[in-house]
Amino acid sequence: MSQQTVSSEEAPGTLRSGRLPKINPVFFVLAALLVAITLSNPNFVEPTGYMNFLKRAAPLAILAAGQIYVIVSGGFDLSVGSLITLTVVGSSMLLNNNADATWWVIPVMYAVGIAVGVVNGLVVSFLRVPSLIATLGMMITLNGAAFMWSSGSPRGYLPETFRFFGRVNIQGIPFIQFLPVALLVLLALGICLFWLMHRTNLGRMLHAIGDNPRAAQMSGVPIERVRVTAFVVSSLSAVSAGILLGGFAGVSTDVGVGYELQAITACVIGGAQLLGGRGSVPASIAGALTLTAIFTLLNFIGLPKPVRDVVQGVILIVAVVLATYRRNRAGRT
Repeated sequence: MSQQTVSSEEAPGTLRSGRLPKINPVFFVLAALLVAITLSNPNFVEPTGYMNFLKRAAPLAILAAGQIYVIVSGGFDLSVGSLITLTVVGSSMLLNNNADATWWVIPVMYAVGIAVGVVNGLVVSFLRVPSLIATLGMMITLNGAAFMWSSGSPRGYLPETFRFFGRVNIQGIPFIQFLPVALLVLLALGICLFWLMHRTNLGRMLHAIGDNPRAAQMSGVPIERVRVTAFVVSSLSAVSAGILLGGFAGVSTDVGVGYELQAITACVIGGAQLLGGRGSVPASIAGALTLTAIFTLLNFIGLPKPVRDVVQGVILIVAVVLATYRRNRAGRT
């Protein structure tokens, strides 16, 4: 494995040759946005303000932390938004107003997520279908499955036992007054995904595949197995995000619409290369928080949702152009 590959997967903040750690610019952008939000709405510095912000951002942050696995390996996963919808709709159908069924419905939805990730990975790895096309097909399939399952109008509701993870706040916490369970879920999953990406051989192999698939294969990296694992991680993150969104917003047939592009945008804002070989979990989570902060600021300013969509598209285009320029410049040096 090349020295370039090894260095690309080092965790943010790693000291190299005695130099100070290089800080990802996304953290400065996030800090500036939070200051701008505070100036626009001073109540944001109150616990209710910033805790609700983190609660809203948690599903996207989890989704981005899973999406980065696929992006680092050189692919995309466009099926995560429809998997979120299927998680929410499918859970409401399976629960059928029975709160006691939560204990087996959630594992069933995670099993569905594993199946979706395996199928995506197998199609991309063994059938050589580009991930953009393979996951686009899966997105359409899952949306159709959710619509047929619910006949376009899911019955029942999500009981409090299911909505606990995305809705409940732990009260009586010193200094911050309350702590959303969704934030605890984000912290737990974020730590796990960070460890898996930056402290295990899986992360090194993902970066190697994204950097140079041919060289990785010659180095003995099991490319197919690693890519399947990346898609499974992404799908499991989508199911987790769906559980939080179901608890936060309730049942809807369009709850996951647009989240796949938001997750990709968050990863790119965090410095990930869409051609693979570069990306980190903390920066992707920070990218998700940054994107949520942008939407929050635009909302405080009073701009409508179509404007927010335009801003997201412009951010994605500019970030991709800059990432491509940096990669081409690095290739010439």
